[in-house]
Amino acid sequence: MAEIKLNAAVRSEFGKGAARRTRRANLVPAVVYGHGADAVHITLPAHELHLALRTANVLIGLEIDGKDALVIPKAVQRNALKGNIEHVDLLTVKRGEKVEVEIAVHVEGELAPGGNLLEYVQNTLLVEAEATHIPESVTVSIAGLDAGDSILAKDVPLPQGSVLAGDEDAVVLQVVAAQAEEPAAEGTEAATTEA
Repeated sequence: MAEIKLNAAVRSEFGKGAARRTRRANLVPAVVYGHGADAVHITLPAHELHLALRTANVLIGLEIDGKDALVIPKAVQRNALKGNIEHVDLLTVKRGEKVEVEIAVHVEGELAPGGNLLEYVQNTLLVEAEATHIPESVTVSIAGLDAGDSILAKDVPLPQGSVLAGDEDAVVLQVVAAQAEEPAAEGTEAATTEA
């Protein structure tokens, strides 16, 4: 995974008014924490941060007042209407360190014929991986699965260097039989017409 570099500035103003002023200046308020150190309140350039966060679990190299920090996004708050990033929590990581992250589950292949439906019970998996080698996603084959079949977390092939951190017996995907709509009974239809 490529590391994205961003310049950050320490912020000293807090509260709603300060956050609004920060956002009007095309900056995003953020907090960096981890490894037992005090939390550092910073601002990041909004456009560059938005581009960086297009990649799930992106590794970000921050420069804060001449010091370098390696971080991953832990929580991103977005405006519900506009989709703008309003605040970000960043977790400090070290090269070689293992971290727990959620990665997306994608599927490939076709279900067995019969009009069955694929249901995502979980669309992400919790895995532990080295901070500089976090996978973006995993792909699961659903080829030939039929109604009643399911894929458990332990059945999902993980990239090398990653291990499952969540419940291995949790259902990730399941195939359910399509429900056919029953035609309305003629007697019921006639009764409603007369009324």
